[in-house]
Amino acid sequence: MASGKGLLETIGEHVQEHRSGMVVDFVFALTWVTVVTVVFDVLLGAPQWVYYLALAGGVVAYYGFFWSLEIVQGDES
Repeated sequence: MASGKGLLETIGEHVQEHRSGMVVDFVFALTWVTVVTVVFDVLLGAPQWVYYLALAGGVVAYYGFFWSLEIVQGDES
C-alpha cells in the first residue's frame, strides 16, 4: 500500500486480475464439499473424523487435478 492506494482498491484490483481462477477454485471447493457431504450422509455410521479427513483430502485432490491438467495441456502444445 506504499503507492497510496486504499485497501479496498487493492483488493478490487486483485479480484479483477484473478476473477476466473477464483471462480474455478470456488466451483471446485463447492463441488468437493457437496460430494463428500452427500456420500457421508448416505454412509451413516462413519466417524466424524473420517468426514473431516475426506474434506481435507479436497486440498490434495485440487492440487493433483490441476497439476495433472497442466501436464496434459503442456503435452498438447
